[in-house]
Formats: sequence, structure tokens, C-alpha cells
Amino acid sequence: MKLLVLGGTWFLGRAIARAALDRGWEVTLFNRGRSGAAPDGARTVHGDRTESTDLARLAGEGPWDAVVDTSSSDFPPRTVLLAATALRDAAPRWVHVSTVSVYRGWPHQALTDISPLLDCPVDADETYGYTGANGSPTVYGFQKAGGERAVAEVFGDAAVFLRPGVILGPGEYVGRLPWWLARAKRGGRILAPAPSNQRIQPIDVRDVAAFALTQAASTTSGGYNVTHPEGISFADFLGACLAVTGGSGKPEWVEPSVLTAHGVAQWTEIPLWRTHAGVWAVDSSRAAAAGLRCRPIVDSIRDTWAWLAADGRPVDHPRWADHGIAPEKEAKILASLA
Repeated sequence: MKLLVLGGTWFLGRAIARAALDRGWEVTLFNRGRSGAAPDGARTVHGDRTESTDLARLAGEGPWDAVVDTSSSDFPPRTVLLAATALRDAAPRWVHVSTVSVYRGWPHQALTDISPLLDCPVDADETYGYTGANGSPTVYGFQKAGGERAVAEVFGDAAVFLRPGVILGPGEYVGRLPWWLARAKRGGRILAPAPSNQRIQPIDVRDVAAFALTQAASTTSGGYNVTHPEGISFADFLGACLAVTGGSGKPEWVEPSVLTAHGVAQWTEIPLWRTHAGVWAVDSSRAAAAGLRCRPIVDSIRDTWAWLAADGRPVDHPRWADHGIAPEKEAKILASLA
């Protein structure tokens, strides 16, 4: 199997490339060479996917059996269309990493793979879309929906769309799980969002990578929600963070109304906390039937801590600084509850 990965040097892209190499596949990466080294054994073609000349040069390096695009998040639909068009004759199949944000009902409604999508034209630039007053929909969601449409226009039934929610695991660059691990290690009273039995559905990066490769080698088409089918309660999630770090902290479960009254930002100041009804109600049964297999989330927590403890260094990314409540703000809120 010959695979082309657009991206391939950090987090999900790197996990896909590494897993493909472990299967004995021939792997080519296409990227600008700015975000890390390629896994040993992969061939790299450096170039810019916004440049038609670079894409034409890349196409000449083929053919491949499939393309996996992990790098479309930073580009508008018209750029996704440019790459898909340039590579159509170099590979018969395209696996596109998208997001649950493409759904009109996200994050307010429970979702299936056939829930309606946001509408965005294939030639849209980065200005298309809007972010609603309540944070939904988002410009990001519109852009990713347009990217899906662009790939579908070129590859038709030979296109697959993977729609993960939150991806965690070793190599994470966003900083959600690393922040919780660091907070658990610090100990003390820990501000935690009630209810403690709220189930969350993050998925391990290695399981997303394995499913992407399953789809690259398959003949299926269409969209798949890629979320953990069982999930984990917030209490068990935080308990696992405390256990693997050896932290002596004690969670203080605080009602959402109290957190909101203190101006705590959902999703960022308390990572993975969001009160919208559909945020953790994403049905991934179609993906499970097509081969998605998910390890226990506790394993992802343990392995991420081991990676960090071994001096794991994520790619420098601005989103890392967005996550986690400031210690002084947390202490002030906790003091008000005493």
C-alpha cells in the first residue's frame, strides 16, 4: 500500500504516518517542513499546498493508493479544492480529516453521521462564514464543511470524511489533557465541573490514526463520526489523572451556574467542560461498524503522562496557552465556596 499524507509531522498526521509505516506501507509526506521531523522510514516532499506548482510537482511523485489529508484545518475550501484537483489522477482515494463542527446542530443537538451539515461553497476563501452569538456555528465549522464539499466534488464516492470531536493522547499540541495532568499533579483543591457523572467522549490519537488507515485501504465512502463510543465520566477522567500523576488533589464539584457566575470560560479555562446538550452526544456507531476500535480513555491518560514525563515536547502551538484556569482565579472561586 502506498500512502500520501498531507502533513504528517505532528500529532495526528505523525501518528498516521507512523502507524502506516508499522504496517509496512510506503509513506510519502507533503508539508512545508516547519512543524517537526518526519518519522523514520517516511519519504518527504516539501512544498506549499497553496501553490499550484508545488502541488503539480507533488503529483509527479506518485502514484499512491490513497491520500490522507490531516493539514486542511489551516486552509480555506478553495485551497482544499486546489489540492484535491491537483492530486485526483495521482491517487484513487481521499481520506479527509474533518470535524464535528461541520454539523448545523453542533454542539446543541445529539448528532449522527447523517445530521445536516453547514453550507459553504467549494471556492470560499478564509473570510466565509460567521460565528453565532452563542458560539455556534463557527467560522471554523463553515470552513471545514466547505473543505468536505470541495473534496466530494473532486473525488465523489472515493472520498471519506472523518469527523472527530476531541482528540487526546501522546503528542497532543492543544494542551487539554496535559493541563489536566499538570493540575492533578499540583494537588490541592481542584475546581471541577458538576455533574461528576457527566460522560465525555475524547478519543485517542492512535485510534483515529488506525481508523484513517482502515478507511484508506477500504472502499467505503461518506462521513464518519470519530468519537469514543463508551466515553468516560468526568469523575473517572479526573480520578485517572490523579492516579497516574500521583497527585493528592481533591476535586470540588461546582455547578455550572456558579462557574458561569464567576466568568469561567467553557472549553478553555476548564478544558473539556461544556454545557451544551450535544457536545458529548455524538453517535459513532457507523464508524464502529466500519472498524473503529477505541482503547480505554484511562490508557490515553496514562500514556500521555508517560510521554510528558519522558520530556515529551509538543509542537509549539498558540492554542496551548488558551487552556486552563489561572491558579489565582481558581483559588478565588474555591475560597468563595468555603
